[in-house]
Amino acid sequence: MTPRNYDIAELRRLDVAHHLPAQADYKLQRDAGGSRIITRADGCFIYDGDGNAILDAMAGLWCVQVGYGRKELAEAAYEQMLELPYYNTFFKTAAPPTVMLAAKVASLLGGNLQHVFFNNSGSEAVDTIIRLARYYWQVKGEPGRNVIISRVNGYHGSTIAGASLGGMKAMHDQGGPWVPGIEHVMQPYAFQEGFGEDAATFCARAVDAIEQRILEVGPETVAAFIGEPVQGAGGVIIPPDGYWPAVEAVCRKYGILLICDEVICGYGRLGSWFGFQHYGVKPDLVSMAKGLSSGYLPISAVGVADHIVETLREKGGDFVHGYTYSGHPTSAAVALKNLEIMEREDLVGRVKSDTGPYLAAALADLAGHPLVGQTRSLGLIGAVEIVAEQGTNHRFSGVAGKAGPIVRDACIENGLMVRVVRDTVVMSPPLVISRPEIDRLVGTIRGALDQVTPALRDLKA
Repeated sequence: MTPRNYDIAELRRLDVAHHLPAQADYKLQRDAGGSRIITRADGCFIYDGDGNAILDAMAGLWCVQVGYGRKELAEAAYEQMLELPYYNTFFKTAAPPTVMLAAKVASLLGGNLQHVFFNNSGSEAVDTIIRLARYYWQVKGEPGRNVIISRVNGYHGSTIAGASLGGMKAMHDQGGPWVPGIEHVMQPYAFQEGFGEDAATFCARAVDAIEQRILEVGPETVAAFIGEPVQGAGGVIIPPDGYWPAVEAVCRKYGILLICDEVICGYGRLGSWFGFQHYGVKPDLVSMAKGLSSGYLPISAVGVADHIVETLREKGGDFVHGYTYSGHPTSAAVALKNLEIMEREDLVGRVKSDTGPYLAAALADLAGHPLVGQTRSLGLIGAVEIVAEQGTNHRFSGVAGKAGPIVRDACIENGLMVRVVRDTVVMSPPLVISRPEIDRLVGTIRGALDQVTPALRDLKA
């Protein structure tokens, strides 16, 4: 396909004049003269209006599992749009691809997670989960069970409900009032909150924080615990061994629902179809989005356990909840084709046995750099901790967030799109990434660290 000839200067002018990007500092957008204009993409690379090829180590926003430029997905959308571009699911109706996708997702979830509610974004999926969890207990005759326990620094979306449930301080400092009945406990972030602590001891402490909060608010008031199998936007926080089975045991002990937010981890990111499968737990509710369609069209879903659905069917009546585009047939058709590609190319198996271990080894080699405090990864999600003193978790200027943006900008300048969370460089490349591309990814980070070392020394002073 011949690239279009855009007037990039005019697009940047219009960007400042009219467009408000997501999660942006609008003063910086204005002062920079507009956003970087991404004009096309192919495989694992994006291309900007200035002709730069950039290895996209973020897979868009943790989502482009099958890579860019997949003609099959465009054709699936085109064919579905000609046949039935849109219809709702409100009027006791459903489109064929919507029903088929629900069955396919249920087969991948396995176990008793055999029911699927469709939404348009991860944030909407989380909103749906909040309503489902609270309504379930109401229908069961325990309306007092409305507290949901989440984690500090967890991310569950940007809607009022999602931001309330998440534990992001920066979000909580803006707006509000927030949704009541949500409690936040410590995250299992050993590098920051348990540095040097025995792993088993730290794990027990993180799990005990959940149980103690349940006891503090009263088990009879708690509806559910929610967590990402690996915290993505929080900085790729990989929990210690044994954490998730122990969390599940606490939930079962007090009869509360276990919710896994798989918006980032789902669809192969960790080397299993879902993160809860990797950790060997059985949630009652699962939120998912992103990789479901590889980001080609907006769609998200909630997997719901049989016992919840049976309760709602027998006692609930109308569940007065849903969206105009829930189960959108064109999005569903694209998601079905996306899953077909993933299975045909065994991308999940490839992550588990090939590219995931290869990324881990490449990052481990980077761990010897003087500015690196730790590298960690699981499947194709990883992180590099930037520190002022190797062998410690001490940050530059004593404050997290000073060095990370400098390293990120150097990476992008050198053709690698990564993200930083404070002083943690995070990555989640497309699942189709090759070994040479992983070498390029890690090599660019190494080069960026070398490049910015003089500037970071100034931060130390």
